Amino acid sequence: MEISFAGLVFGAVGWFLLVYVIRGFFTVNQNERVVKTSFGRAQRLTTTTLDNPMSEYLRPDERERYNYPQLSVIQPGGPYFKWPWEKIYKVSIATETVNLAFDAEDINANRGGTELDAVTKDQLNIGLVGQLRFRVSDQNLYAYIFGVKRPLVHVLGYFVSILRQKIASFEAPDTGASGATAVAAAHGADLAVAAGVSINDLRKNLRLLNEDMDKGCMSSTARYGIVLDASLITGIDPPPDVESALAAINTAHNSVGAEVSLAQASADQKLVQSRRAVEIQTLNSQAEVEPLVQLAQQLADLKKNGGSGVLDAYVRNVKLSLFSKAKNAFVEVKP
Repeated sequence: MEISFAGLVFGAVGWFLLVYVIRGFFTVNQNERVVKTSFGRAQRLTTTTLDNPMSEYLRPDERERYNYPQLSVIQPGGPYFKWPWEKIYKVSIATETVNLAFDAEDINANRGGTELDAVTKDQLNIGLVGQLRFRVSDQNLYAYIFGVKRPLVHVLGYFVSILRQKIASFEAPDTGASGATAVAAAHGADLAVAAGVSINDLRKNLRLLNEDMDKGCMSSTARYGIVLDASLITGIDPPPDVESALAAINTAHNSVGAEVSLAQASADQKLVQSRRAVEIQTLNSQAEVEPLVQLAQQLADLKKNGGSGVLDAYVRNVKLSLFSKAKNAFVEVKP
């Protein structure tokens, strides 16, 4: 059976239309962004990451290294069309959550991705448990698609390195010397032994640690095109052989702190009572003095207006009033 040349041409054209034209249409979902390349080159804009506010968090020595071009991003909608020599890269920008100890290159690392190891400033090995929320930034898709081969691996390694550095150098905020510490120091006790244990400081300041991590990872958008929304470190556990000793230290510290707090409360109560007693006695004294002051003022007015004879008459009347109330009177008789 012979095949005509026209049939071959028609078949080739039909195959071309089916494969490259009909399949060239695509749509973009709401949580997706698309970058199109032509012969391997993405459609670029005239700006770079250094023209974007995200570059503010880069160190001066990093600005040249992470100077990526801004791309023309296809927004949700469609249908769109691409030619056979064009290629599209669909990227989901939905927020994702990953375990803090997850290792994309080795799922068995970090105890099967359940706990991340770190070392504190006092050389104590601890385990960290928590989650990390992230999303792809549509403002720097060049870094995410073309900058590195596995951006999630890079950004997780970047996050873990910053976290371990902060754990190793973490200092609890200085809130001033407490009453417990002052009293204990007066008696020769050293409560700083318990308060200075790094794992105690970390456990009491988890919120501060999470906030520091959020601030320290702001450059990830310009580096890898991934925004770290939040780090949620929920647990810090010491090695089993240290847990009992640490619990004993904390128990002793809490016991001393409770006793000192009770003593401080009792002293404060007595101080308040003493102040109140002084106020009452002061008011009583003022109440006794005030009539005498008023009397002295009245006598001064009488002397001023009526002369000294008025005062003598006033004194004589007062004496007569007193004599009428007294049962016995002793009168001085001049010789």
